[in-house]
Amino acid sequence: MTYSALQSGIRIFTRRTPLESTVGTSHYPAMTSACRRSALTIVFALLLAAGSLLPGATSVRAQNAGQPPYEADLMRLSEVLGAIHYLRALCGASDGTVWRDQMNTLLEVEADDQARRRKLVDRFNRGYRSFASVYRDCTPSARSSTERYMSEGQTLAGEIATRYSR
Repeated sequence: MTYSALQSGIRIFTRRTPLESTVGTSHYPAMTSACRRSALTIVFALLLAAGSLLPGATSVRAQNAGQPPYEADLMRLSEVLGAIHYLRALCGASDGTVWRDQMNTLLEVEADDQARRRKLVDRFNRGYRSFASVYRDCTPSARSSTERYMSEGQTLAGEIATRYSR
């Protein structure tokens, strides 16, 4: 396991596995249509957030000098993305860095200052490490956790986009 630096110098903990060695060698199949739908839903919600949330969220933050109302959900989504990133790689999914890329998109959209960026990255890393400390091999439980977390991530992204976009 290695550390991979983000552009800002904050590090996201990632597990590197050769893509060639993971394709078709695990009990976990390549990205299924349900996985693609989950990924696309999260991407769509993040893009929707980029277009709809930022202008209003920025003015709310300026007025209230507090956190946006969706902050807890956003932190949980960051943690879920970290867990999915680890579990999918562990189980030999061929989607590579899709989940880390999702997190980078989230950071571009929501991390308006270094402190907030650091909190989001810390939550991603917490999700990643929480499963790295438990699972060393892909087990049925790890696959089940992956499915639950993908469903939770899809729900969180949808709720954030639905509740807080205009």
